[in-house]
Amino acid sequence: MARHLITSALPYINGIKHLGNMVGSMLPADVYSRYLRQRGHDVLYICATDEHGTPAELAAKEQGLAVDEFCAQAHDAQKAVYDGFALAFDYFGRSSSRENVEITQHFARKLNENGFIEERAIRQVYSPADSRFLPDRYVEGTCPHCGYDKARGDQCENCTRVLDPTDLINPRSAISGSTDLEVRETKHLFLLQSKLQHEVEEWVSRHEEDWPQLASSIARKWLNEGLHDRAITRDLDWGVPVPADTWPELAAEGKVFYVWFDAPIEYIGATKEWADATGGDWKSWWYDVDADVRYTEFMAKDNVPFHTVMFPATELGVREPWKKVDYVKAFNWLTYYGGKFSTSQKRGVFTDQALDILPADYWRYFLIANAPESDDSSFTWEHFTATVNKDLADTLGNFVNRVLSFSRKRFGEEVPAGAEPGEAESRLGEEIARLLAEYEEHMEALQFRKASAALRALWSAGNSYLEEKAPWLEIKTDKDAAALTLRTAMNLIHLYAVVSEPFIPATSQAMREAFSLTDDTATWVTQEEAKSLSSVPAGTPFTVPPVLFAKLTDEDLAAYKERFGGQEA
Repeated sequence: MARHLITSALPYINGIKHLGNMVGSMLPADVYSRYLRQRGHDVLYICATDEHGTPAELAAKEQGLAVDEFCAQAHDAQKAVYDGFALAFDYFGRSSSRENVEITQHFARKLNENGFIEERAIRQVYSPADSRFLPDRYVEGTCPHCGYDKARGDQCENCTRVLDPTDLINPRSAISGSTDLEVRETKHLFLLQSKLQHEVEEWVSRHEEDWPQLASSIARKWLNEGLHDRAITRDLDWGVPVPADTWPELAAEGKVFYVWFDAPIEYIGATKEWADATGGDWKSWWYDVDADVRYTEFMAKDNVPFHTVMFPATELGVREPWKKVDYVKAFNWLTYYGGKFSTSQKRGVFTDQALDILPADYWRYFLIANAPESDDSSFTWEHFTATVNKDLADTLGNFVNRVLSFSRKRFGEEVPAGAEPGEAESRLGEEIARLLAEYEEHMEALQFRKASAALRALWSAGNSYLEEKAPWLEIKTDKDAAALTLRTAMNLIHLYAVVSEPFIPATSQAMREAFSLTDDTATWVTQEEAKSLSSVPAGTPFTVPPVLFAKLTDEDLAAYKERFGGQEA
C-alpha cells in the first residue's frame, strides 16, 4: 500500500473560520484521509495554524494581548472547533513553533548559498503617525485593477491580484488609519524567482495534466505572466527571525520572514512537531522520498499560486531532495446566498456557530455533497434544509430506524434468521457491489460530489429493496420471508456504517454499535461481502439507536435565516 502525505491549507490565526474555509481545504482532506486509512494505506494528515503576518499583530492589538498570547489562545480555540467537526489530523501544529523557525531559516540559508536570495534596497511605505515602516498588509486602499476599496497591500481579496503597497490608490495605515504616508528606503531579502522560472515550468509541466483544471490553469497563468523576484522579509515584531549568522544587519533591524515564505514550510515544520511529540520519523515523509510517498494538498483557489508555483520554487532552489506535491486538489469558493461570508455584516455561518446549531455530521455531509469543485457553489438555508431532510433524515436515518424498530417489535432484539436469500437479495447484492465500486472510483479520484452521489445511491438502494419486499406485508403471510428481508436490511445498515465513515463518522459509529459483533474489525467492505450481505449473522443482538438525523422544520429554517441572514446578496 502507498504512503499518503496529506496537508490542507493552514487556517489563519485571526478568528474562527466560516463554512467556506472548512469545505475548501480541511474537511475534504479529512474525508480523503479517513477513506485511505480504511483502505489500509499508511496516512499522515498534517495541518497547523498560520500565525505570522500583519493580521495576527492587528488582531492581538485589538484584543489588548501580546501577539504570542493571542496566537496561543486562538490556536486552542480553532483546534476545539476542528475537534468538534471530527477532523482526524495526525497533528495540528503551529507555524510559530521552534521546528518551523529552524527549518525556515535552514531553507533561507540554502537558498542564499545557491544564489537565489539577494539583499536589495527598496522604497517602502513609512507611517510617521505609527513611527514605523508598514508591511504590505498594514497598508489598505483601493485596488487599481478592480476598484475594491478594502484591498490590502499584498493582495486584493476581491480580484485575487497580487499587489505591492505602492500600487494602492488612496493608501492608509491599517494601524492608525493615517493617510499621511511616506515612501522611504529600507533593505529586504528577495527570493529570485525569475532565476527559477524555467525549473518551475518544467516541474509544473510534469504534473499539471494530473491536477484538476482549476489548479493547473492557475499555475499556468502565473507562469505565463512570468515569475517576479519577491521580497521575503517584512518589518514586523512577530515572525520567523532573519538569522543573524547570515544577515547580521537585517537581523539587528528586527526583520522577519514574510508569512507566505514560512507558512508552506510549516507543513514540514508541523510534521517535525508531530515527530517530536510522538517519536515518529518526520524525514521519512519529506526528505528523499519521491517514489515512496504520494503527497496531496487541499486548498481553495486563492492559495493555489503559492502552492503550485512559489513554494515549489523555494523547494527547487534549496537544492535538496525535499518532497514536492504530487496532486493539488483545488476548490472554488462556497458563497453565502451568492455573496461573501462576513463577520461584520453578520452574514453566513461560521464553524463554531454551525456546531452550536447541529451536530457535525449534518454539516460534513452537506458540505462535501455540495463541494465547490467545478465552480463556486452557494450555501442557502433552503438547500441545506432540503438536503438534510431528504438525504440524511429520510433516505438514511429513516431506513435505519424503521428496519431496527420493526424487527425488534416482531422478532425481538436479535437479528432474525428467516429464509435463504433469493432473487431479490441477489439483485440487491449486485447493485450494492456496483454502487460501492462507483463510490470507490470517485473517492480514489478525489471527486467528492460524485462520491457523495454514489454514497446516497447506496442508501437509496436499501430503501428500494425495503419497498419492494415490504416486510410489513410479508409478516402477515410468510414470517420467514419477512425475517430474511429484515436480516438483509440490517446487513445493509452495517455496510452503510463502514462505507459512510469518511463522511459522517459519528453516525457511522452509532450504526455500527447498534450490533453486538464482538469480532467486528472490518475497515472496509469487499465486493464479495457487498454481494453476499452476510457480515451480520442471525442471532446477533442489536439495539435501536436514537434518531440519527432530526428533520428540520419550517420554523428552524426561518430562525436560521433570521439569525444569519438569508437574503440574496
